[in-house]
Amino acid sequence: MLICIIAFSCSEPSPIQEKSSPNTVHFPEVSEPIQLVDNGKEHLYASYYGINSFSANQKYATILETDINDRLPTEDDEATLGLVNLETMEFKPLTTTRAWNFQQGCMAHWLATSPDSLIIYNDLRDGKFISIIMNVHTQEEIKTIPHPVSAVSPDGKKAVSINFSRLRITRSDYGYGGEGQDKKENVQFPEDDGIFLIDLETGEADLIVSLADVKELVPEIPEDGIEYFNHTLFSRGGSKLFWLARAIPNRNTTSLIVNIDGTGLERCFPDDWAGSHFDWLNDEELMVTSSYEGKQYSHVLYTTGKQDYKRLGNGLLDFDGHGAFSPDEKWMVTDTYAGENAFREQKIYLMDMKTNAVRSLGQFVTPASFKGHWRCDIHCRWSPNGDMIGFNSVHSGSRQAYLLKLKF
Repeated sequence: MLICIIAFSCSEPSPIQEKSSPNTVHFPEVSEPIQLVDNGKEHLYASYYGINSFSANQKYATILETDINDRLPTEDDEATLGLVNLETMEFKPLTTTRAWNFQQGCMAHWLATSPDSLIIYNDLRDGKFISIIMNVHTQEEIKTIPHPVSAVSPDGKKAVSINFSRLRITRSDYGYGGEGQDKKENVQFPEDDGIFLIDLETGEADLIVSLADVKELVPEIPEDGIEYFNHTLFSRGGSKLFWLARAIPNRNTTSLIVNIDGTGLERCFPDDWAGSHFDWLNDEELMVTSSYEGKQYSHVLYTTGKQDYKRLGNGLLDFDGHGAFSPDEKWMVTDTYAGENAFREQKIYLMDMKTNAVRSLGQFVTPASFKGHWRCDIHCRWSPNGDMIGFNSVHSGSRQAYLLKLKF
């Protein structure tokens, strides 16, 4: 097929104009959205966007199930973590968790050490935030890690932990209810809190970057403000970490990277570029949605250690979306927010990395009741083979997890 048609849309699709290119682009055929579970409850993928939610054999997806749809979950609200069999669409409950939110689920990751059977996810037990390694087929809890995870290395042997209690008071929809960690709310830049690197074999954690370490790299904050870390991600080779340093009350943002041994701490951008969403294309190239030259929010790709900043999409992706690269690095999928147009449409776009040509994969209308801390962002994620894209949506009136199948 030469160029795909615009895929299924929950409203009348509005094609975007593609910039001319000297190269022919073979976009994939795209299925209509497939709802993974239909049992009268609310469902979402069990991790943040861009994180693989599928077993390596692409037979299973990790999904959270809940009855809540109109408020911020608390520590008393259990969500069911389960598997969807993508062949039968059967939902199999695995366990429950009290460390979850609507934006990032319980941060469930499939572990590359056994990518068809082992996952790690966060929970609140005995008053502490922890993570559990589980065999999804036997439902045996293999190991308890005394720290919650915010990212897992590509080889499945390491993880990163941040302070989800501090997040609860700084960015509530990304934190967890309960006092599972010391939030250190009276310390602007703690020296004993920040980015912890966890050895998943031993459970030991080392502080590789403290909040105090970034004080001279971030904007000055007022006396009543505190700095916090969020949104961590390993590079594809596992040698580096990206994350955002933010502060309240003004929510200024600094995009940062560091080597996993704690060396090479540096800002990604000049002043005023900030940063919001992100993905690693490989071990050196990183995309961050940011204010290009302090003027226009765009999907900006650059090489770490250089200043070769490039706006992706030929002007068609000049907005803050949740961009994620395909496993073969040939495509980027991204989305828009519901509040960006009067119709509350959330759109999914696919971009060819070679030409920057862009096509729409669908539009999904968001009911006005899904807002604030319980909003539903599309949050696309690729399957390991790069032939499926999972996303969340509320266009049906309830929160559900969906799948697009791609045929190249």
